[in-house]
Amino acid sequence: MSFSLPKNVPSFNNPQRGLEDGYWGSSGISRIQNGHTGNGIGGKLDAFFDKRQLPMYKDKPYNFSASRKNTGWYQRRRTFVVAILGILGLAYWFGIFSSVNKVSPSGGPGPASWTWGSTTGSSKVDWDDRRQKVKDAFVLSWDGYEKHAWGYDEYHPISKKGTQMTPKGMGWIIVDALDTLMIMNLTSRLSHAREWISTSLDYDQDHNVNTFETTIRMLGGLLSAHYLSTTFPDMAPVPDSAHGTPGEDLYLEKAADLADRILGAFDSDSGVPYASINLKDIKGIPSHADGGASSTAEAASLQLELKYIAMLTGEKNYWERAERVIQVIDDNGMEDGLLPIFIKPDDGQFRGSIIRLGSRGDSYYEYLIKQYLQTSKQEPIYLELWNQALAGIQTHLITFTAHSHFTIIGERPNGLTSPLSPKMDHLVCFMPGTIALAATGGVTVEQAKTLGGWGKKEEDEMKLAIELTKTCWGMYKIMATGLAPEITFFEIEDPPHMQADGILASAEIENEEDAPWRSDYTIKPLDSHNLQRPETVESLFYMWRITGDEMYREWGWEIFTSFVKFTATADGAGFTSLSNANKIPPEMRDNMESFWLAETLKYLYLLFSPADLLPLDSIVINTEAHILPRFELARGLKTGWKRKPRDSQGKLIKDEKGEKTAGEKGEKDDGGKEEKDAAKKDEVTKTQQEVRTIQVIATRAHQSEEEKPSSA
Repeated sequence: MSFSLPKNVPSFNNPQRGLEDGYWGSSGISRIQNGHTGNGIGGKLDAFFDKRQLPMYKDKPYNFSASRKNTGWYQRRRTFVVAILGILGLAYWFGIFSSVNKVSPSGGPGPASWTWGSTTGSSKVDWDDRRQKVKDAFVLSWDGYEKHAWGYDEYHPISKKGTQMTPKGMGWIIVDALDTLMIMNLTSRLSHAREWISTSLDYDQDHNVNTFETTIRMLGGLLSAHYLSTTFPDMAPVPDSAHGTPGEDLYLEKAADLADRILGAFDSDSGVPYASINLKDIKGIPSHADGGASSTAEAASLQLELKYIAMLTGEKNYWERAERVIQVIDDNGMEDGLLPIFIKPDDGQFRGSIIRLGSRGDSYYEYLIKQYLQTSKQEPIYLELWNQALAGIQTHLITFTAHSHFTIIGERPNGLTSPLSPKMDHLVCFMPGTIALAATGGVTVEQAKTLGGWGKKEEDEMKLAIELTKTCWGMYKIMATGLAPEITFFEIEDPPHMQADGILASAEIENEEDAPWRSDYTIKPLDSHNLQRPETVESLFYMWRITGDEMYREWGWEIFTSFVKFTATADGAGFTSLSNANKIPPEMRDNMESFWLAETLKYLYLLFSPADLLPLDSIVINTEAHILPRFELARGLKTGWKRKPRDSQGKLIKDEKGEKTAGEKGEKDDGGKEEKDAAKKDEVTKTQQEVRTIQVIATRAHQSEEEKPSSA
């Protein structure tokens, strides 16, 4: 599949580039460590106020210092005048000439005094400037991490220190942010990150790590860096495929090494991966909680990454292990495609009956439609799974709030026949954007209508996406800081008015403190924390790209300014998550999440960028916002399984002996010790075990062969 370079990505080979580099090379600004300036708060704030001095698309190169010994008198006088004007300009921006003193949330001078976030009376919005402000926030975050915690997996911007998750570190923040650095064209910072990966990143560590998080963040980050640097080389100073350069294929080689280790998690009796993996021993580790079960979302959200590396390397083992999980899940035959949030690796059956689209359930549904799109719509089985699940969500989980009729996705804590809980994690806010993506395939609504296949189903799904986005936006508007809580409860009718009872028109979200819509939202004290999560801005990005409605960009801008106002540390060392986002000043947690850089700021940057930057119909974005390509099936890769027969209601058809389906066997499992029926351990089971043993032996032999030096 061919790809076209986005129009607004600059050429690093353009002659103008040399002039710009020359300009910075003779600027007279003293170079500091890592080639960045402004370590103090004053220098960091400078970057937020007059970015016209910098090329919009590039970071400062390392070598931009120069001597001023031969500067002429006229140039010295001109520099003096410019400096005075600059000081007066900063004084104006900081409000020195104003009678109003602005203070940071902590009470001292700091980022809260940044005045660009205020709303102006201008009817024309400069989206390029707003995009630049997001880039500035990323730079502030990255530079704080680079100065105080470089190479550490976690960064604490208030105490200015880092901590490791493994003995030698995983590159948790660095790898997770690679593609954001590329998209923002922060070239010198990217070079520093690439150097660290080349010289310091080593996954051969005797430590247990979470299978899912390691896959979506680390493997996804490396694969995205490989894709962007090879397909859009102007985004990276050193493309991953640059022949003869130091670290050629660096990202891909690190990804393949990590993927081989991750495969050890799949060595269970059912093929469902264990919750954790020991990186050195390459052995899966069952969850120490939840009866040893894995999260459904975690087991079923590894497929995009493993399928892409299978396409890159031609190794079918990645592909087959990934799709086997979906087959085992589907063979359970759960009603209407809605799954409990725990699945047992030993037998592939579900544990418990909690059904929700929040934590431990969310990205299973996301990856159904994205697997269909990843392989250029050549695997319709995943579209079928998505359509069944979305129909189930609309039947069993969609309801409306009591007063303003906002659309929410509730939970069924004890199965589909149990009462609906009006609880909605912020994590669920990925759903409206995903619904819109599925409805159009990534093109705009207008384009989708001209391509054929557009009908009432797609119209209804877009309306659902619009209403759910509004509900998620309300989670921000209800909070004192303008930043959403981790969990929201809603007031609903008893019994709840379900979507099947008729769609209700929702009220507008108004700013008044006593607006009636506010009574539909309930924020409990223990749920009021904000972890810098990306799901709402993710959906805003998709909704803007697909509908073209700039209202979603305005909502995103308001969210971004709230982040700047209430989560920036007072001394400019970065941004932090909040322990309580429903009070002013908020309580800070002293932790900057890696997905703040990898997802939240990336989605905001793309939201304010032109729509031809990474067109949605050419890419698929993993659940950590890492950019992967769409591709066509090749190299012997294909869908290796079929769904079991189902009746008109979607239920599995029982065999001639009347045997229950796997789903019927497991749906009443309460997580306690299950009775073992010796009669079921017949010769068929023994044969399956023998086959799995052979597969494991073959896989390990293959991995041993992989350890030999590669010519790639």
